[in-house]
Amino acid sequence: MSENKDQKFVYDFTEGNKELKDLLGGKGANLAEMTNLGLPVPPGFTITTEACKVYLESGDEPAELRDEVSAHLDALEQKMGKKLGQADNPLLVSVRSGAKFSMPGMMDTVLNIGLSDESVAGLAQQAGDERFAWDSYRRLIQMFGKTVLGVDGELFEDALEEAKAAKKVTVDTDLDAADLKKLVKQFKKIVKAEAGRDFPQDPREQMDLAICSVFESWNTDRAKLYRRQERIPGDLGTAVNICSMVFGNLGPDSGTGVAFTRDPASGHQGVYGDYLQNAQGEDVVAGIRNTVPLADLESIDKKSYDQLMQIMETLENHYKDLCDIEFTIERGQLWMLQTRVGKRTAGAAFRIATQLVDQGLIDEAEALQRVNGAQLAQLMFPRFDEKAKTELLGRGIAASPGAAVGKAVFDSYTAVKWSRSGEKVILIRRETNPDDLDGMIAAEGILTSRGGKTSHAAVVARGMGKTCVCGAEELEVDTKRRRMTVNGTVIEEGDVVSVDGSTGRVYKGEVPVVPSPVVEYFEGRMHAGADDADELVQAVHRIMAYADRVRRLRVRANADNAEDALRARRFGAQGIGLCRTEHMFLGERREMVEKLILADTDDEREEALRALLPQQKQDFVELFEAMDGLPVTVRLLDPPLHEFLPDITELSVRVALAEARKDHNENDLRLLQAVHRLHEQNPMLGLRGVRLGLVIPGLFTMQVRAIAEAAAQRIEAKGDPRAEIMIPLVGTVQELEIVREEAEQVIAEVRQRTGIDLKLALGTMIELPRAALTAGQIAEAAEFFSFGTNDLTQTVWGFSRDDVEASFFTAYLEKGIFGVSPFETIDKDGVGSLVRSAVEAGRATRPDLKLGVCGEHGGDPESVHFFHEVGLDYVSCSPFRIPVARLEAGRAAAARTTGSDSR
Repeated sequence: MSENKDQKFVYDFTEGNKELKDLLGGKGANLAEMTNLGLPVPPGFTITTEACKVYLESGDEPAELRDEVSAHLDALEQKMGKKLGQADNPLLVSVRSGAKFSMPGMMDTVLNIGLSDESVAGLAQQAGDERFAWDSYRRLIQMFGKTVLGVDGELFEDALEEAKAAKKVTVDTDLDAADLKKLVKQFKKIVKAEAGRDFPQDPREQMDLAICSVFESWNTDRAKLYRRQERIPGDLGTAVNICSMVFGNLGPDSGTGVAFTRDPASGHQGVYGDYLQNAQGEDVVAGIRNTVPLADLESIDKKSYDQLMQIMETLENHYKDLCDIEFTIERGQLWMLQTRVGKRTAGAAFRIATQLVDQGLIDEAEALQRVNGAQLAQLMFPRFDEKAKTELLGRGIAASPGAAVGKAVFDSYTAVKWSRSGEKVILIRRETNPDDLDGMIAAEGILTSRGGKTSHAAVVARGMGKTCVCGAEELEVDTKRRRMTVNGTVIEEGDVVSVDGSTGRVYKGEVPVVPSPVVEYFEGRMHAGADDADELVQAVHRIMAYADRVRRLRVRANADNAEDALRARRFGAQGIGLCRTEHMFLGERREMVEKLILADTDDEREEALRALLPQQKQDFVELFEAMDGLPVTVRLLDPPLHEFLPDITELSVRVALAEARKDHNENDLRLLQAVHRLHEQNPMLGLRGVRLGLVIPGLFTMQVRAIAEAAAQRIEAKGDPRAEIMIPLVGTVQELEIVREEAEQVIAEVRQRTGIDLKLALGTMIELPRAALTAGQIAEAAEFFSFGTNDLTQTVWGFSRDDVEASFFTAYLEKGIFGVSPFETIDKDGVGSLVRSAVEAGRATRPDLKLGVCGEHGGDPESVHFFHEVGLDYVSCSPFRIPVARLEAGRAAAARTTGSDSR
C-alpha cells in the first residue's frame, strides 16, 4: 500500500517533460518531451518509478494503480477509437521499461499486448494482411512467454528455426500465414508445458502481468550486474511505458530503425543508424537480421527520410547533444518511439563536446560535464601498430573502439571462467543478448557476426568502454562446436585473435600495440596545435585546458624516482604528493638494510646508517632536480622491517640444507633469527611507520639528513627544491612531536654546517582513525596533512586489502553490501566522514594547514569530486592517472557553476 493517497502513479505522455526522469524514467520523460514538441509519438502513458518502488518493497502494486491505469487506458481507447484487444479492431499496446539511466536490453519489453485467438483475425482484417497478424501474435507469445512467464527463450528460437528449415528458408519473413499459424500453436504448447498455464487470452490480464514483469525485471541478475558495472543506484526503480502499437512489419513500405544525430563511435556529423524493412524494433536491437545503413532509407522512402532528418535536427538542437532515436514507419507514416541522449565512445564524447561549443549550443563549462575521467583513461589505452605484419580474418562494423587481444571463447560462462583464471578473452557470438552481460564484462573485446551499430552488443560495449566489432558477416560462428570459420580458416576456442574496434578489422593471432595519440600528446611528443594534429588530440587539449583553468584542486603524483617524476611532470603533475622511500631500499641496497636490522650494537647500527645515507641523498637530489620548483612530499620509512628480509620459508629451507651439509652460514642463521624476531601475525597493524622511527634509533634522522643535504646541494646548484617531510602512521600527537623535534635538530645541523637557509615543511600522514579523530591536536605539530586513504580504509573497515579482495569482496558486491569496492572509490559515509571531520578540526587549529590525499583514491573520478567538496588543496595519484585527476578536478569545480550532475 502506498502511504500518500494523493500520490499520482500514472502520467499521460502529454503531462510530463524531460526534467522528470526520476519519476517517469528516461524513456517516459523523453516521450513526453517529444509529444510536447509536436513530434509524431504514438499516444500512451507512463507508470512512475514510485509505483515500482512500492511494488518491490511490498510485493504488490499500489492499491490506487489499477484504477489509475484503467482511467488512462479508457482515455487512450477513446483517442484511438478502439478498445484493448477488441475482437474486430483491436487496440494493441507495448509495455516497456524505462529507468532514469539508460540500461539497454537489461529490463523487459513486451510488444503487441492485446492480441488473442479472438482478436488476431480482427488485426488481420484491420491491416489487410493475414501474415502480419499471425506474425505479430507469434511475437507476443514468444516475448510474453520468455519475459513474463519465465519460459526458456531458446525453446521458441528452436521452434522458429525448425519452421524455417521445414520451409527451406533462412529468414522469418519468408514464412507465410499458414506457417505462422502452426508456429503460434506450437508456441502456445511450449507455454503450457513450461509455465504450467495457458497463454492468457484476456488482454487486460496480459497488460497487468506485463507491468508487474517490468517492475520485477529491475532486480534481475543481469540488471543488478549492469547497475554495478555502471554505478547506477539500486533504489531508483523503473517506470513502465504503455504505448499504442505502430507496426513496422506491415510490408516493404514499413520498417523500423535506430538513428543517431552524430556517429556514436567517432562523433562525426552525418547520417548514422540502421534500418530494417518489414520488421519490428526488437529485430534491429537484437541483431537477428543484418540491417541496411540509415542513409539507404532515402532511396527506400524519401518522404519519411526527409521528415526523420528534420526531426533529428530538431531533437539535437533541443537537447543540445547527440540523440539516439528509435522510430517505426507504418505504411509510409513515421512514428517516433524513443529518444535519449545517446551513449557514445570516449573519443566521440570529447569530439562532440567541442563541436557543440563551436556551434554555440553549449559553453565550455557544460562541455566539461559532457566528458569524464573514465573516458579519458580509455583514450590513453594502446592501439594496434599499423606497421605490424598481420593476418586479416575479416572485417565488420567498428562499433566501439579499442585494441583487444585474447583467446577466442564462444559463450559467456567460458569467458567469465577463463578471465577469472587470468586469461584475456574475446567473446565471439552470432549476436549478444542481455544474458551475455557477465561474459561481456569479463572479455577484453566482443565480436559478433550479426547486428550493426545499434545492436545490443554495440550499445552495451560502448557504454562500458569495451572494444567491439559487430556484423562481421563473413565470419561463420558455430557456438555449439566452439569455433569460427572464415574463408577456410578455422579459429577454435582458445586460439588468439585481435579485434580492432576502431576499424572493424579482426586478425588472427596477437597484433602488437603502440601508444595512443592521447598519451603521445601528454608525453609532449605530439603538439595539439600542429597542422597535422590528430582531431581527437585537439579536442582533448581544449577540454583539458579548460579543466586546468577552472579547477581549484592541484594534482600531484605518487612517484619514487626521477624517471617517474619526470613523466608525471609531463602529464601535468604540480608536485609529488607521495615519495615512498621504502622503494629505495630494495635491489642491491637490501644487504645494507639487512645489516641495519642485524646490528647488535650502536656502532654497527651507525655504520649501516652511514652506508645508506649517501644512497638516500642521491635519490633525493635526482628527485628534487626532476621536480625543481614544485613540492615533493617524502614519506619516511613506513612498512614493517620483515619486508626487507628473505621469505621465512625460503630462508628456513636454506639454513636446514646448509646444516645437513654441515656448511653453516652465520649470516643466514642471524637472518633467520631476525625474521622470527620480527615476525608479526598482522604486520599491517604492527611495527611500522612512526613506530619504526621511535624504536630504531637513527633510522628517521638518517632519512631527514639525506633530504636536508640533498635540498642544500640543489640550492647550491641554483635549483629550487621544495621538500616536505611526511611522518607516517601517526596515531597521537606525542609520536609526531618526538619525531619532529629530532628532525628539526638534524635540519638545524645541516643548515648550520652548509650555511644554507633550508625551509622544509614537516607534516604527517592521516591513515589511522585515531589520527583523524584527534586531528585538531595533531595539527598543532603538523604543517600539512596527507590522507593515506588506502590504510585509512583498511583500518576503518577492519580488513586487509590484499586478503579480502581475493576472498569475499565478490560476494559483498553481488549481495549489494558494496556498490563498488571502497578501495576503488572512497567510502563517503565511513572513511569520508573521518576525512571531513579531520579537515575541519585540523583547520580550526591551524587555518593555513595544507591538506592533500595520497592514496590511489586521488586518481579516482568520483573520489576527486568528494575531495574537492571537503576542501582539500590537492590530490596525488600514480603518473598515468594524473590527466584523469586534472579533468575531474575541473569537472568538480565546473559542476558548481552549471548545476550539472557530474556523477
